[in-house]
Amino acid sequence: MSSYSPSFQWAKLTEEAIANEPSWNFVSCVHRTNINGVTRHVTTTWSKNLINISLQITIEPLSEHEDPPTCKIDVKTWQFWGKKGLKSFPLVDGKRVDVFWNLRSAKFANGGPEPCSDYHVALVSDHEMVLLLGDQENEALRRTKSRLWSASSKPVLVLKEENVFGKNLFTVRTMLGDGGREHHVVIEAALCENYEPEMWIGVDGIVSVRIANLHWRFRGYEEFRVDGMPVQVLWDVHDWLYMEPNMGSGMFIFRQSTNEFDPDSLSRDVKPNGHDCIEFCHFLHVWKIN
Repeated sequence: MSSYSPSFQWAKLTEEAIANEPSWNFVSCVHRTNINGVTRHVTTTWSKNLINISLQITIEPLSEHEDPPTCKIDVKTWQFWGKKGLKSFPLVDGKRVDVFWNLRSAKFANGGPEPCSDYHVALVSDHEMVLLLGDQENEALRRTKSRLWSASSKPVLVLKEENVFGKNLFTVRTMLGDGGREHHVVIEAALCENYEPEMWIGVDGIVSVRIANLHWRFRGYEEFRVDGMPVQVLWDVHDWLYMEPNMGSGMFIFRQSTNEFDPDSLSRDVKPNGHDCIEFCHFLHVWKIN
């Protein structure tokens, strides 16, 4: 069979975006933070349906017997006044934790639920900013009248999970490589009848992994480098090939760590890591819509 060549043309990203996003369009992140002198994980989940964008923020409790403090922000897409505000969590260790947000100028890429620029969501406790989402650091500091976290308590993104929708081309933003710089990852699949099924995974427009003959390699593992850092990718696209159209998703896991890789160790139950390793996992549920 002839070989199909990947395009990776960024103009196609808009064409491949799904016009009618399902209500389970979500992006969830887990950050390791320091709140009131204690290391905790903070989970943020953006979700979207036809009329509403929601952000739910949950703080890890000190005891498994405690209910996790949670704050939810609902923004109607047609309302201007609800896109900026302030809410408080239930007391955390007897102290107040506030959430400030401003989404009035927020931009969203390809109809996704998570803003990509021109916004801020800030968690503040005891006059210290403990977590900041978005790119408006100076504005958030002025508005909250808080100080930025110290170097030893800087928040770290340890896990990201999301649903992605498309036809043959899928794009996500992820924090791989050295220094926590954001990169664009593109997955392109050729499953048409005229070619042997193939798939490509690229970072910032450069093909990093090519998987030929997906009928035999619908599950697998490869390693490549981003900014000189080792990144492992696992994939399972069985449902793309052997289930009815639109009925199953492909699964991709991008993992970066200085620890030796063990596929069986992958888990969404993220625990605090030592300072001697850099660890990050990005789980993708990729839905191929015909």
